[in-house]
Formats: sequence, structure tokens, C-alpha cells
Amino acid sequence: MEKTTQLYEGKAKKVFATDDPNLCIVSYKDDATAFNGLKKGTILGKGAINNRVTNHLMRLLEKNGIPTHYVEELSDRETLVRKVSIVPLEVIVRNIAAGSLAKRLGLPEGVKMKRTVLEYCYKDDDLGDPMVNEYHILAMEWAAKEELDLIASYSFKINQILSDYLREASIELIDFKLEFGKTPDGTIVLADEISPDTCRFWDASTHEKLDKDRFRRDLGGVEDAYQEILRRLLGE
Repeated sequence: MEKTTQLYEGKAKKVFATDDPNLCIVSYKDDATAFNGLKKGTILGKGAINNRVTNHLMRLLEKNGIPTHYVEELSDRETLVRKVSIVPLEVIVRNIAAGSLAKRLGLPEGVKMKRTVLEYCYKDDDLGDPMVNEYHILAMEWAAKEELDLIASYSFKINQILSDYLREASIELIDFKLEFGKTPDGTIVLADEISPDTCRFWDASTHEKLDKDRFRRDLGGVEDAYQEILRRLLGE
């Protein structure tokens, strides 16, 4: 499968067209950003780790009935995916208070909530990805009611599958961001990535952060944390 034109470049990935109009190649970068691009840096080896961890978890989800855009891992940094039109929403699944939720509601980080919380943000960098609710989404026609219900259902199921799986690797899934896309026939599938960039992973025993918060908060040991996730999930 040959790359042709570059379709998109984001903070962490590039997307290329291929000679098949229904397939794209995603290429992961080592660039790191935080606070909506205000903080920039590089995490050595991040692109390869995020690519491989994402594909590993996408394959796990596919086996458990979640449709994804994943087709084939081409190399350490590149993956073949189905071409989708992205639903312009970030879906945030929260099990334990951390990050912006802890700040917004005045909760200490690490408080386990009585039930899983689902949040939506409108994907727009210029607006700072504002939080929206179901009424905004339906009013702006970013997704139909049936699509949003399916996205929510998939998100809760993904949370259950990943939480159970990660627990076996002594990793606690604090919260994470999902993005969904639509195939040409309108099927909703999981897209984007599932990695230390988009999830909060804590060591189940020590609560050590094993994710991008180490970069955001200048905690040090960023590369080691990403490498540790790769080691625990893929044995490397």
C-alpha cells in the first residue's frame, strides 16, 4: 500500500491518502503538545509506542465487538486504517477524578466517582475544544440522536473492556479520550488513538503516573513512563 498525498497533520499524527480511496495511512510523530498547543516538546520514541499500543488495544476491542478503523500495522510508526469522516466530538470517559474535572469541581485527584462520567467536547482548536452536552450536539447536528446513543454505548463498553484488561497489567484507567468516525456507508467506528497521550494510566499500586501528565506537569521520566506502558502491554 503506497502513501500518496498528505491529507492532514495534527499535533501527534499525519494522515496520508493511499492508492485505495477507502484506506489511509496514519503516521505517528514524536511531537508532544499540552494545554491546547501552548506547551510544545518532543518525547523520544513516543510515535512508535503510541502506534503500537493503539493497534494492540484496537485489536483487543475489535475482538470484543467494538468496530474500529484499524486495518493493519505497517511499521513501528505507520498504520493502515479505514478512511472515515470524524464526528467532531471528543468523548471523555472518567472513572476517577483527575485533571480538568478535579479542578473544575474542586475534587482531590484520585477520588473514585460513584459512577463513570461521560463528557463531550466540540473538536475545535481555535475555541479550545469547549465542553458541550447532548442538546448542543443535536442542535448543531454534529451527530444524530441514534449516533450519539451508539457512541455513548460504545464508550461505556470500551471503558469496561480496557479497565478489565489493564487491571491485569497493574494499570488503573483513570480517564481517557475517544474519537469516532463514520465510514462512507454511515457506520460509526472507533478512530484516532488509545495511548499514553490520550489516557491517564496510573500504576495500580503506587499511583505513579504513566502517561502524558508527566510531560504536562514537568514530572520527568516521560520516556520511561511511555516505555513502561509498552512493556506491560506488549512485553517489550
